[in-house]
Amino acid sequence: MVSFLVNRADHPLTSEQLQGGFHALSDPIRLQVLQLLQGRELCVCDLCEILEVSQSKLSFHLKTLRDAELVNARQQGRWIYYSLNSPRFQLLQHFLDQLGQADPPEAATPCAEDA
Repeated sequence: MVSFLVNRADHPLTSEQLQGGFHALSDPIRLQVLQLLQGRELCVCDLCEILEVSQSKLSFHLKTLRDAELVNARQQGRWIYYSLNSPRFQLLQHFLDQLGQADPPEAATPCAEDA
């Protein structure tokens, strides 16, 4: 469990938010969606066409990305337009940066049966 790492004052994400964010990043289709949204907003219909997936399949993946707050959704008429939620990626990056800057591990205390 990583909750002891994320409940500190210097990190605003909860354990559940981190798990959701990294889960959302664990699927190839969702990664493709995120890459397509870099620097631009796209409609669901455009994403379906580019990725060559059905709208129902894409909707499942977009819901996961929305639940993780990795994308913003804006409705215009009957279409929904998606863009990246950059601040959420920055928070996930901050978490990874903290792990990468950790001090070298101290040697573990031997277990009782090894002593």
